[in-house]
Amino acid sequence: MGLELLKLQFLLIFFAATSCASAEVSIPHQIHLLRPQAGAAGSKVTGLTCLSWRLGVETNNIVGWKTVPEECEGYVGHYMLGHQYRLDSKAVTDEAFVYAKSHVLAGDGKDLWVFDIDETTLSNLPYYASHGFGAEPYNFTLFNKWVLTSKAPALPESLQLYKRLIALGLKIVFITGRPEDQRAATTDNLKKAGYGAWLKLVLKASSYSGKTAVFYKSSERAKLVKSGYRIIGNIGDQWSDLLGTNTGNRTFKLPDPMYYIS
Repeated sequence: MGLELLKLQFLLIFFAATSCASAEVSIPHQIHLLRPQAGAAGSKVTGLTCLSWRLGVETNNIVGWKTVPEECEGYVGHYMLGHQYRLDSKAVTDEAFVYAKSHVLAGDGKDLWVFDIDETTLSNLPYYASHGFGAEPYNFTLFNKWVLTSKAPALPESLQLYKRLIALGLKIVFITGRPEDQRAATTDNLKKAGYGAWLKLVLKASSYSGKTAVFYKSSERAKLVKSGYRIIGNIGDQWSDLLGTNTGNRTFKLPDPMYYIS
């Protein structure tokens, strides 16, 4: 199946289907599954299979890359729209919940969990299915237009984790690289996707212009700790969500081979 046909099939299924990922939680704007094509992982890049390239990306051994290798765009698309991405996401969020459940809360309302937003709580797969899976340079203008529509669905596994953590008594903080002028659209999108409540929604202020995501997110987590909060867990799709200072008692990395943020 060609990439263009894959994109078209995904969009048709995305907007037509209404099934739920789990009987345990009702998830609006579902991410629907496509079966990846056999042999997609066999494409080669610089002597490695695209599967090996993805492994290097997810383990943070391949860093600083600007685009998905052109020969791997089809593989990345099949992975993101197929079963394995969802299974990998579930493995991460299930382990996060097992850890959170084992933690004894202090009971003072100061225990919290940090979530990233893009490709963590919200999925931009409808956008990437239309514009490609990372082989072309990132288009900030088009992506920002998509953000302002507030139509990104929840990543179902993250939404289920979010609801479970709230049930345990943890406070939720979102820290995103989205700019402050996207606060209204982001707030609207989170609520539409099923994230009904949170302690803080932190967006990137202009004062962080030119700073790395690691610096920005470390600084914002430090403010939480200084205010007396304890970061029990921290989940994101980029290593820059999880590195730096005040990262929390444990961090959890969701898969994302579509882009790299330092």
